[in-house]
Amino acid sequence: MIWDKLEKPIMALAPMADVTDSAFRRIIAKYSKVPGGTPYVTWTEFVSADGLALAPAKGRNKLLKNLEYSESEHPIVAQFFTSSPENMEKAARLASELGFDGVDINMGCPDRSVEKQGAGASLMKNVALARKLIRAAKDGANGLPVSVKIRTGYSRPELESWLPEILEEGVAMVTIHARTRKEMSKAPARWEYVKRAVEIRDESALRQAQGKNKALIFGNGDVKDLDEAKMRVEETGCDGVMLGRAIFGNPWLFSGRSRPPVEERLRVLVEHAKLFEELLGQDKSFSVMKKHFKAYVSDFDGAGDLRAKLMETNNANEVERVIGDFLPVCADRL
Repeated sequence: MIWDKLEKPIMALAPMADVTDSAFRRIIAKYSKVPGGTPYVTWTEFVSADGLALAPAKGRNKLLKNLEYSESEHPIVAQFFTSSPENMEKAARLASELGFDGVDINMGCPDRSVEKQGAGASLMKNVALARKLIRAAKDGANGLPVSVKIRTGYSRPELESWLPEILEEGVAMVTIHARTRKEMSKAPARWEYVKRAVEIRDESALRQAQGKNKALIFGNGDVKDLDEAKMRVEETGCDGVMLGRAIFGNPWLFSGRSRPPVEERLRVLVEHAKLFEELLGQDKSFSVMKKHFKAYVSDFDGAGDLRAKLMETNNANEVERVIGDFLPVCADRL
């Protein structure tokens, strides 16, 4: 099992829709997996298990694009959302067939369209169904470790009642987003609940009996860099940290190196845009790529004007031209 092979603490790339797509993950793998860098695990964007099972061929093929990955991205975990145990089992089986290293069930997404399907964060109000989904994933995963991503609770923190139920299903790992669903991302993450999750895990009679096979606990929320992640591990005793917004504009995050000079950042932005167009140009609007411009293009003279010009671009060639024009003119400031 992949979790047994990785040195602790484990760092993980959070699944973020229309952000951690195959293009960005490949860029991250290229610039973060360097000798001496921090080992980390990659997550896919979350994918609808219902869509994979029920959509017509065109829709299913579009969803399958979200499950494409390169060998450089291993270890990589496929994340799914659904309220159907049957479809969850099918999705987990597909993940095994595609060569993923693990299967993760999203039980924390607050998106209303996801919740209306009985999936995501709404599962925290239906622990019986949550347990069925875990069992179904394990049935389909062909031995791959099954994990879940949750929040501290729905309207209020309720780990005390909810987490033991999840642990009893024998999940390999639980990621705790240290906010409730009600808080969304507006309130500061409360890492004391990650610590409490570790305590609940350790207090579980079943987990104690299983010894070394007890579930790992990851924390998630507001972590800015690897130094802060390691501090959170020491504070809480968790086994790993999932980083999300910290990766924006910083595919070097897991390498352990500081953010590089501006010129290198801009050249990687061009590389990222070209890869996005190559891998996803037929399926996603180029406007999705523009989410990354502000993060790459910041903290230097002329950044605002450059961002404004980049936001007017429609393809990778135009991005390359705008940045190519900028670099010679501003070389003395980089």
